[in-house]
Amino acid sequence: MSRPPARHQKPRGSSGRPDRRGRPDRPDWPDRPDQATSSGWLAAPTASATLTASGALALPAGLARPAGPASHRKPSARRKASPITSALHDKRIVAAVAGSTLLVSAAAAAPTVVRWSQTAFRPAANQAPGLNDLQANPPASQGAWGDPVSNAGNATNQWAQIPTAQITAARLAAARRAAARRAAAARAAAQQRQAQAAQQAQAAATAAAYANPLRNVSGLVPERVDQGVDFGGSGPVYAIGQGVVTEAMGSGSGWPGGGWITYRLTSGPAQGLVVFVAEDVTPDVQVGQTVTSATVVGNMFNGGDGIETGWAMGDGSSEEPESQAPEAGGIGAGGPFPTVVGLNFDELLQALGAPAAPNAGQAGSGALPQGYPANWSAAVKP
Repeated sequence: MSRPPARHQKPRGSSGRPDRRGRPDRPDWPDRPDQATSSGWLAAPTASATLTASGALALPAGLARPAGPASHRKPSARRKASPITSALHDKRIVAAVAGSTLLVSAAAAAPTVVRWSQTAFRPAANQAPGLNDLQANPPASQGAWGDPVSNAGNATNQWAQIPTAQITAARLAAARRAAARRAAAARAAAQQRQAQAAQQAQAAATAAAYANPLRNVSGLVPERVDQGVDFGGSGPVYAIGQGVVTEAMGSGSGWPGGGWITYRLTSGPAQGLVVFVAEDVTPDVQVGQTVTSATVVGNMFNGGDGIETGWAMGDGSSEEPESQAPEAGGIGAGGPFPTVVGLNFDELLQALGAPAAPNAGQAGSGALPQGYPANWSAAVKP
C-alpha cells in the first residue's frame, strides 16, 4: 500500500524531476520562446519605449500580459512589479531611454551655445573692427546648420576687412614711388642723350671747322716732307680753319718765288698754332684779317719750286718754320729730313683728305714741341 505524497512535496513529472513549467504565481509562463505566441505573451526584444510630454516612460502595449481570466491569477504575498521595472529587463530598452535623455538634454542646451557663440565674436557697440581685432578674433559666419564657423587663418578674408581708405592710400604711395623712379630714369636717359648729342655736335663742328686746304688745286702732286710738306700744282689754297692772318708777303720774303703767308688758328684742336704757306704762292689776304676754312689765303702757281706748307714759329717775329725752334731740334733748310714737325703737319693734311707725301713713313728728325696733337685722325674725326 503506497503512501500518499507529502503535503509540501513538489509535483514531479514522468521523469521524476520537478515540473518547472509552472510557477506558483504564473502557472501559464511559457517554457520555451516558441511557446510565447501560443501562450499570449509578446517577445520583449521587439518592443521599444517612448517618452510622454510629461517625461514619463510609456511602454508599448505588447509588453503587458494580456488580461486573462481572473481565475488564472492567484494572490501573492509579494509586491507586484511596475511596468517600468519589467521594461528595464531588456538592455536595449535601457540604451534607448538613455539616448533619448541625452538628445533631449542637447536640444535644450543648443540655443544657449548658439547665443554665446554669436556674442563672443561680436565687437562692442559703435566700434569698427581693426586689423589687430580681425587677426585675434576673426568674424564668425554660420555653417549649413547654423553652427558658428570661424574664419581664423584665412588671410584673404582678414585683408578683405581692411578699410578701403587704407588700401587706396597704400596704392597711391606705391604709384608715386613708381612714377618717381620712372621720372629719374627718364632724366638720366635724357642727360645721356644730351651728352652724346653734344659730343657729336662737337665732332661735327670740328670737322666743319677744319677742311683740306688743297682741295681745289689743279694737278696736285705730293713731293716730300722737309721742314713742312712740299706740293706741286696750281690753284687756290684755303685756310684750314678759323683764324687770324699774322703775315702776308709776296716778293722779297727770301723764299723761292717770294711768297710767305701765316695765320693763327683760333678754334678746333689746333687752336693757338700758326700755319705757314710759302714759295710759289701769291697772298690773297691781309694782316689781321679773319679767315675760315672757306677763305682763300693765296694762289699757288707753277713756278718750278712748288709750295711748302706746315707749322711756323708762334711768336710771329720771324718768317721761319717751327722745325727751326730750339725745342723742335733747330733743323733748318739743310735737314736732316723729314723733320718730326713736318711729319706731324702731313698727318693733319691726310686726316683732312690730302694725299700723303712719298717719305711720310720715314723716321723724323728733331722733336715735337708741347701743344701739338699727336693723333690728328682722332682729333678731327667727325
